[in-house]
Amino acid sequence: MSKAAFLIAAPQSGSGKTTVVLAIMAALQRRGMAVAPFKCGPDFIDPGYHRQVTGRDSISLDAWMCPEAFVVDSFARHAADADVAVIEGVMGLFDGIGSAPLEGSSAQIAAITGTPVVLVVNSRGMAASAAALVAGFAGFDPRVRLGGVIFNNVGSAAHGELLRQAMADRLPELRVFGCILRDDSLGIPSRHLGLVTADDNPLSADYLTRLADMAESSLDLDGLAELTSSAPPAAEQSAEQPPPDVRIAVARDAAFCFCYPDNLRLLREAGAELVPFSPLADSGLPENIQGIYLPGGYPELHAERLAGQSGLRAAIRTAVEDGMPVYAECGGLIYLSEGMETDHGTPAAAFVGVFPVRTRMLPRRKALGYRQVELASDSLLGVRGELLRGHEFHYSEIGAMPAEIGRDYLVTRRGEALGAEGFRHRNCLASYVHLHFGSNPGIAPAFAASCRTFKQQIGVNHPL
Repeated sequence: MSKAAFLIAAPQSGSGKTTVVLAIMAALQRRGMAVAPFKCGPDFIDPGYHRQVTGRDSISLDAWMCPEAFVVDSFARHAADADVAVIEGVMGLFDGIGSAPLEGSSAQIAAITGTPVVLVVNSRGMAASAAALVAGFAGFDPRVRLGGVIFNNVGSAAHGELLRQAMADRLPELRVFGCILRDDSLGIPSRHLGLVTADDNPLSADYLTRLADMAESSLDLDGLAELTSSAPPAAEQSAEQPPPDVRIAVARDAAFCFCYPDNLRLLREAGAELVPFSPLADSGLPENIQGIYLPGGYPELHAERLAGQSGLRAAIRTAVEDGMPVYAECGGLIYLSEGMETDHGTPAAAFVGVFPVRTRMLPRRKALGYRQVELASDSLLGVRGELLRGHEFHYSEIGAMPAEIGRDYLVTRRGEALGAEGFRHRNCLASYVHLHFGSNPGIAPAFAASCRTFKQQIGVNHPL
């Protein structure tokens, strides 16, 4: 496959790559190009902004959570019908989970997809030194192809000329795709470790226009669109996909917005019809469903509204007690607890109450990082001994889970045992870990099969 594509990376976090990526996407979109957005790593927040700008799901590319072949196929599949693919990197270009430059890094994604890298350099306080920095990145790993550079936080037109001249003198083979003048008004508000979600802080039309204008005036968009990836084509799919035979309700709203799009794709390919519903707005579950998926998000920000939908909360409790397969992660786990509590330990908003614990928010981050999960018992996601991978990031904690609640996960972090998790009540499985279903080809089929078993036991006319 020769696809117009490039990966926007940076020497370190805080260089402005998210703003640059959004500006490029907005400008190309305004030109009438179909832009396929991607994000390196496990992040959910940046992809929400990508979707707002491009109108398409932004696909997470992560070669630690998923096999390289899956990543390459996912990239080719989602880029196939677009005019250009734009990948946003994570952290610094070569920063991953260890000292190896191609272990969970943006560089790894660039290498395995054959996508050229455009380096966004924060040039504040630098002139010729910026060219030295770029030279170091260009020669660091021959498996990574550096296509050019964008200088950000440029102080003036004269500063930009100094940067261009330094590159022409020392690195004439690398293109300078533009110099962006310093403009603090184009920053995006931050919260916790990353950005505020697109649902809680949607970008205004005026802001997107200013981003696109900046990209048009400051960047060589035609040159960027000439960069190409050498990723192989996506694997061929069967022309005769059987019709779905189970219906899974998927929570999708501002409180439950963290879900890898490939998880949903894999469920569809496993024979599931996905039926979206909103715990914030709906009074009950969709009709004739045989499973529920409660993804992550920030339910704590919408606690009162969620608590107000008592009919839906009761319907989910009934579904769980009836044995319906229910899978929940992070925010979904919080929603299935008894509810929130204050800093002083007093009960606050009430949630579903499947698990007899309450959730409280902490002033500091509780957990962050990749997780490997071994299934400790047969589960709705697979059989005992299967290995799954995902990511954990939260500022909350739940109370001590009673011993009678099952634990289906043995969780490790880079070989370090973190204990038993994956809480199970009847056929409901909930965890703080955001699993990527691409990490194990059996996850989505196992979930769909659990729903089929429930359908056979209860029948299609279940009152839910």
